[in-house]
Amino acid sequence: MNEERLHIDWGNEKLFRTQKQVEKNCYDLEAWSILLREAQSKHISEVRSLYEHLITIFPSASRYWRIYIEHEIKARNFERVEKLFQRCLMKILNIELWKLYLTYVKETKSSLPTYKEKMAQAYDFALDKIGMDIHSYGIWNDYVNFLKSVDAVGSYAENQKIGAVRKVYQRGIINPMIGMETFWKDYISFEQNINAIIAEKMSIERSRDYMNSRRVAKELEVQIRGINRNAPSVPPNGTPEERKQVELWQKYIEWEKSNPLRTEDTALHTKRVIFALEQCLLCLGHHPDIWYQAAQFLELSSKILTEKGDVNASKLFSEEAANVFERATSSLLSRNMLLYFAYADYEEGRLKYDKVHQIYCKYLDIQDIDPTLAYIQYMKFARRAEGIKSARSVFKRAREDNRALYHIFVCAAIMEYYCSKDKNIAFRIFELGLKKFGDIPEYVTCYIDYLSHLNEDNNTRVLFERVLSSGSLENEKSVDIWNKFLEFECNIGDLQSIVKVERRRAEVLSKIKEFEGKETAQLVDRYRFLDLFPCTPQELKSIGYTDVINITGAAGKSHFLQSIINQQSEMPLPRPDYSQMIPYKPKSNPLPGEHPIPGGSFPMPPSAAHLCTLLPPPHCFRGPFVHIDIMMDIFTRLHLPDQVPAPTEHGDVRLFDIAKSVHWIVEENGGLGVKRRKKLGLSMDGSDDEDMHLPPMNDIYRQRQQKKVRI
Repeated sequence: MNEERLHIDWGNEKLFRTQKQVEKNCYDLEAWSILLREAQSKHISEVRSLYEHLITIFPSASRYWRIYIEHEIKARNFERVEKLFQRCLMKILNIELWKLYLTYVKETKSSLPTYKEKMAQAYDFALDKIGMDIHSYGIWNDYVNFLKSVDAVGSYAENQKIGAVRKVYQRGIINPMIGMETFWKDYISFEQNINAIIAEKMSIERSRDYMNSRRVAKELEVQIRGINRNAPSVPPNGTPEERKQVELWQKYIEWEKSNPLRTEDTALHTKRVIFALEQCLLCLGHHPDIWYQAAQFLELSSKILTEKGDVNASKLFSEEAANVFERATSSLLSRNMLLYFAYADYEEGRLKYDKVHQIYCKYLDIQDIDPTLAYIQYMKFARRAEGIKSARSVFKRAREDNRALYHIFVCAAIMEYYCSKDKNIAFRIFELGLKKFGDIPEYVTCYIDYLSHLNEDNNTRVLFERVLSSGSLENEKSVDIWNKFLEFECNIGDLQSIVKVERRRAEVLSKIKEFEGKETAQLVDRYRFLDLFPCTPQELKSIGYTDVINITGAAGKSHFLQSIINQQSEMPLPRPDYSQMIPYKPKSNPLPGEHPIPGGSFPMPPSAAHLCTLLPPPHCFRGPFVHIDIMMDIFTRLHLPDQVPAPTEHGDVRLFDIAKSVHWIVEENGGLGVKRRKKLGLSMDGSDDEDMHLPPMNDIYRQRQQKKVRI
């Protein structure tokens, strides 16, 4: 933060504390809001440095640019206002900022003799950049009204005016936006006022495109629901709100990529997708995946246009993709290696090797960064594009850079071995790196792996001896190298050499406190192979082997060892049998049919409980009710024959006739008995039975029939 910014006289201790908070965390939005509210009450000359610092941190935040510009307009610093518009308009496609620009032109240029031309140019410029916005209806409508208000003298001028208005209307009615129904009605009314026949013709010709755009406008309104389009772009922090916004933006972008307009114009489709991505970058500019999506989609569109034969548009989109990468690496993500590498690969694909060199040099010239990975990718590019000699020159530059780590030596040596097929060059590179990074066990391990790959037993053994006896490695750092040495001897050495290395390793490990009393644990390394161990996991824990590998970091390299460490040794606790338990839900008035017990009611069997959930609730049934006890008593008195009668040729209907003629009734004295009906023919009144009983009181069918009769 510059010195002028630090000396703003707030006149309030709370604001000074807020300023200190912003100095510690420049992305504290709440603190910035407090300072901005106070700054708007001061003169612009006092807080201009604050605004400049703010838009440096948030270069794509349209809200902050708008506040800054409005403050300058309030002070009537129109020259500064126009310079601010030049700085922000082209890169910030925000509808409110562009409306502010049009309002400024309208209010400040109205006295000029060329006002109408300048205003028309401003409207055309705005619609070309922001006309695809769903909230752009106000600009379209204002432009039409402005054109209608222009005085036209003569028939030629009048025709020019009508043509200009019609052109704007016809551009607007195929642009999905909120309020386009009103815009369509105004257009039809405009045409009818000129010529009813032409109006009908235009309506028929344009209605299909209008209906398609209106459908897309409604879908678009749903897609952008919930998106905060005015949120300043801050680095990713992983909050739930941020993840939700990223998800909504990605959903909106994918919807635009699906071509909802169903247009065959690749250029129009690409412009709509890029507009959505540009809107997203205003809020998620610190997310490299959005920048990469934009460049990738432009590249894809360029290839499609090339296949269609549109070379000029294809070249335009190709340059635009490169421009996206350039903007990303020159602004918010100027230190993001991923975008630099993707940019370099894109230019390499276009065979612009000089540009690739510039991209890598631009990143490597940044101070206080780790350039190791950039040098490695630079060497790989040089080898692919210009050969091994060019890669060697990059390696020479990397060696001279004190910021580079040991990885560049490993990469260069392996590249020489595989590309030039000369293991001696690779050997010399490893030796050169050993002089500088001999105290780093990871580099020594890479050198050992290389020699093992070559099956150079003697050279590998010599390297072990040189490294372990030189004293450059501390005891704690040499543990992994000793383990490698022991593994090497176990694979190709005899028992005597194995015991010798094991003894020497034990001497070194005895000087490390964590390895005291772990002699048996050290013996495990002699017999293990990959993820096979001579002991069970519990035995490895008991002898302390898991503690040893945890200290050396070997557990992180083996999933099996990590699983042993994470394995729970505690025995599971005894748990009660929940299947025989019922929930404690005491009831004062249990429902009929329940079995009340202390603490609640005994639940039904699972199958019966499931059946009850499918049936209507009990209060829906109003009768007739069955006396269960009486019915069960009837069943107990029923005598069935021991043997089922054999059926006759024509079917046995005797049992049916008997069942039909028998009726169980309740006797007057409360007992149960059987009364056999008289088997008669048709009676005088046409009834089959003489002994008819009264209908039940709660016969639902009869009640419904009676209601129908009353109606």
